[in-house]
Amino acid sequence: MFNEKIEKMTRSELDNLQSVRLVDVVKRVYENVKYYRDKMDAIKLKPSDIKSIDDISKLPFTTKQDLRDNYPFGTFAVPHKEIVRVHASSGTTGKQTVVGYTQRDLDDWSECAARALSIAGCTDEDIVHVSFGYGLFTGGLGLHYGSEKLGAMTVPVSTGNTMRQITLLKDFGATTICCTPSYAIFIAEEIEKMGIPISEFKLKRGVFGAEPWSDSMKERIERMLNIKAYDIYGLSEISGPGVSICCGDSFGLHVMEDFFYPEIVDTETLKPLGDNEKGELCFTTLNKQGMPLIRYRTRDISALNHDVCPFCGRNLVRMKRVFGRSDDMLIIRGVNVFPSQIETVLLNIPEVIGSHYKIIVDRVGVLDTMEIQVEISEANVTDEIKSIEKIKSKVEHDMQSMLGIGSKITLLSPNSLPLSEGKTQRVEDRRKI
Repeated sequence: MFNEKIEKMTRSELDNLQSVRLVDVVKRVYENVKYYRDKMDAIKLKPSDIKSIDDISKLPFTTKQDLRDNYPFGTFAVPHKEIVRVHASSGTTGKQTVVGYTQRDLDDWSECAARALSIAGCTDEDIVHVSFGYGLFTGGLGLHYGSEKLGAMTVPVSTGNTMRQITLLKDFGATTICCTPSYAIFIAEEIEKMGIPISEFKLKRGVFGAEPWSDSMKERIERMLNIKAYDIYGLSEISGPGVSICCGDSFGLHVMEDFFYPEIVDTETLKPLGDNEKGELCFTTLNKQGMPLIRYRTRDISALNHDVCPFCGRNLVRMKRVFGRSDDMLIIRGVNVFPSQIETVLLNIPEVIGSHYKIIVDRVGVLDTMEIQVEISEANVTDEIKSIEKIKSKVEHDMQSMLGIGSKITLLSPNSLPLSEGKTQRVEDRRKI
């Protein structure tokens, strides 16, 4: 373990640490961030009312829109001269959410990322190939500094230029690759096209995040790259990669809860839910100086389990791999649909390339429609209409069984959909236009 004192701390010890840090952070944001002071004053809540972690439900929630309303620096809790770095979200609508870090914040983040890599099996003898983007996006720099803190040889490749990525992976003998799961598939497919045996690579593991992915996609990546795949979680507003990571246990990802306090709340009532109940994931940053956040609504759908992990023995709470997002959830004719459900179906049909798909939602009159475009595999490209129709019928049938509603299936020739080297956009919702 990278930090056994924390990772095996008893639940009582963690509660005490979280209580001390929560009391401190609430006092600091009330005194230094007008936005929080106004929110607390509006419900007649004083910092002195928060005495332990058990009082967290008294505090107001924070949303992404709140951060946009205070753009760019309105939620910073320290003078600008103490901010040594800023990152920003990669959101596609509205203004970006800007996050400021003090030097201690960066040190804490490096600690969390190093712990995450250690949980995935990395040591100072590994070579870590970082293919997340560097810049305002938190992925690249987050795992870069975590890898360095761990003492591993760090290769800061960033995204793009896939041929160079493959060359460096092979020539440098990387044992760990960090990137989005969709880019891992992209790299694996390019390796296959180049005819390079996977045995010529020294990869042992992959640390993947920044987008939802299914168990089926995980299994495919592991098979194609001959590695063990680990799901890492983070978000710009909280800290970037290193908030949590899976250890190999089937339940989910260990949260670095000495820094980030997780809650699961009902998506409609916002009332706290118990262990193993699925709802919206919220985080409170317990040690951040630059931009602490209180009960930040991530919009990610997950669940928590506080039992000691039977797989690795850590006491750190586990969160379920993100099932979907409450705001990305598609409601089609009254039925809730998550892209991850669609991906699971497609990846289990060998006649199509399950990782190459797009979902198009539209409205004809008053009726919602959903089209799923997916590429047919090279081996099944044929002029025989009967064969194509048979594949299409199978996809339609399996999709109906999974989703409970019908959808239009469009089969495309290989390489028809644009491949992403970063975070893949799977959904086009034309009802909003």
